[in-house]
Amino acid sequence: MTSSLYRLNLIALCLLSLSGCASMISSATSQMADNINLAIRNQDDPETVRDGAPAYMLMIDGLIEGDPENVDLLLAGSKLYGSYTSAFVVDPARAQRLADKSLAYARRALCLDLPEVCQASSEKLNLYEASLASVSRRDLAVFYAYAVAWAGWVQVNASDWNAVADLSKVTASFERCLQIDETYDDGGTHLYLGVLKSLLPPALGGKPELARDHFERARSLSKGENLMVNVLMARHYARLVYDQELHDALLLEVQAARADYPGYTLINSLAKAEADLLLAESADFF
Repeated sequence: MTSSLYRLNLIALCLLSLSGCASMISSATSQMADNINLAIRNQDDPETVRDGAPAYMLMIDGLIEGDPENVDLLLAGSKLYGSYTSAFVVDPARAQRLADKSLAYARRALCLDLPEVCQASSEKLNLYEASLASVSRRDLAVFYAYAVAWAGWVQVNASDWNAVADLSKVTASFERCLQIDETYDDGGTHLYLGVLKSLLPPALGGKPELARDHFERARSLSKGENLMVNVLMARHYARLVYDQELHDALLLEVQAARADYPGYTLINSLAKAEADLLLAESADFF
């Protein structure tokens, strides 16, 4: 009797303040999505994540269906789809579908939070760059997530010149994030810019030393806890400039390091596996 009365009282309170209850439910689901993302990031068995994450992706899809303008849920969905795609999906057609979903969720969040930037993202580069002045620290979580999803989408659509043409806008997006707060996501902006600025060799106009500066800053800001920084620096920078000594030193450092840093356990486990492969190829590559 007491529990039934409690439930009736709770329902009555919700009816008296629907918006308040909706806010409570929205907050709870957003927190759950964040907790799922964190649990995945702290998992030390990549195979478990590869096999189990799709169920959580479907669950977040369902939560978004019930609350389609919840920016936190949209960002959680974008991050989960994007991370899963980059880490585990090798089939090109599937990777494109999942990257499309990641970008679509991030874009919906962007359009809710920064409608002018959202609209300008489809315009010419100069118009898009002009719109970025309106992005403030308050918007950084949404805008950074959009830049990350966009970069991931371009990567899996690298054979499409229309997608590759977006690289200038993606780079401008990360540069704006850098202007606002270079320490955000433990220097993640520097890591993405390091990769982006390693795409072209010096003979084709590339500036790899700028890439190295970004990688080094990412290493510093992440305090060495994100081992993927070393792997990406070895793969994209050291190989680009044919520096085997740096290449091998970076990867040996990954092999010797612990993986279980909070928030980085999964990516570090993947980094260690990638470091083994790159080192095994080192003599043949150089």
